[in-house]
Amino acid sequence: MSTAPFACRSCGARGLKPILSLGHSPLANSLPTADQVNEAERTYPLDLVFCPACTLVQITETVPPEILFHDYLYFSSFSDTVLENARALAEQLMVRAHLTSESRVIEIASNDGYLLKNYKVRGIEVIGIEPAHNVAQVAIAAGIPTIVEFFDIPLSERLVAEGKRADLIHAHNVVAHVADLHGVVGGIAHLLKPDGVAVIENHYVKAMIDYTEFDSIYHEHLCYYSATSFKNLFAAHNLALVDVEIIPVHGGSLRVYFQRNDGPKSFAQEGGERVRALLNEEVAWGVANYDFYKGFGKKVERLRDELTALLKDIKSEGKKIAIYGASAKSSTLLNYFGIGKETIEYVVDRSTAKQGRFTPGTHLPIYAPEKLLQTHPDYTLLLTWNFVDEILHQQEAYRSQGGKFIIPIPELRII
Repeated sequence: MSTAPFACRSCGARGLKPILSLGHSPLANSLPTADQVNEAERTYPLDLVFCPACTLVQITETVPPEILFHDYLYFSSFSDTVLENARALAEQLMVRAHLTSESRVIEIASNDGYLLKNYKVRGIEVIGIEPAHNVAQVAIAAGIPTIVEFFDIPLSERLVAEGKRADLIHAHNVVAHVADLHGVVGGIAHLLKPDGVAVIENHYVKAMIDYTEFDSIYHEHLCYYSATSFKNLFAAHNLALVDVEIIPVHGGSLRVYFQRNDGPKSFAQEGGERVRALLNEEVAWGVANYDFYKGFGKKVERLRDELTALLKDIKSEGKKIAIYGASAKSSTLLNYFGIGKETIEYVVDRSTAKQGRFTPGTHLPIYAPEKLLQTHPDYTLLLTWNFVDEILHQQEAYRSQGGKFIIPIPELRII
């Protein structure tokens, strides 16, 4: 793949280094309906590169956000794990950030209101910002005030003019999704009160590399962050990295906290040592060294060979295989590994918004999880492996009847 014309999304440097090419792929959350399944699907290049100047890992293709997010099919509330993590984080931050009924919490890409509802029930003012109209309407119906727009500097200026600066800003799994990084981060800086805090959460690039989590790569995910690349990006907007956490969500995520350089950095008092330790650790494992990333492609190829061989052996025995999870992750894996109707019977997913549709590219039908008990496939390939414990618990009845799960990542295993 060629990266010559592409400039880093964060620092503008050129000369980016190739890590992995996944070829041309359909949009991971664009699930065709029965009426659309026979239409030609548009595909886009999916190439991962590394910036030696600021350490940001990113893809080179930018699909217009109006295409990606206008009618979005991901609803956070369908995952018990996501809901519990949101509740626990909100409870923690209400204490740590000294939030009261006079405080204001704003979330960028607030989805269906799954996080903000935890603040609202405690009498704290909340504002959601969610560009996907269908998802925003679910939040509004649940009583979460939601602005149906993309977040940028003009929107932040409008909110400030209306007297709506934030004590706390959440941006979970969104800074990876935006092409205009400086518009979003600049907007956060403008919208924060002098003593406010921004909590940003995204998949951790080290976990992606270490555990071969290549299925986290799809067109919505433009960037893949380390604490170092986060620090470099936000420093350009007068925001200081004051605390960090590595959390298990989505196979390993990074939660970072930022406060204004020109305000009191209260979170740095207990978080400063964690920041220093993780930045030093990243230097040690090679965050700025291309050698750390360039072997990633070979690890992905090895996993492809192992998984496809296993599925072929199972099919040769006359066994049936289904899939759990019509996720964006599953789209990347199925399309790159070339796994489709010749191997898989169908897909199940808990999201009612996805049931009755088909998987991108591979066009496998999507049903409710109850389908597993109705048809009893011998094996189910679990492609939402990041929720493995939750799903195995939900599927105890299927497992008690002899059903087995194949977990492909972080290592191939059968349960």
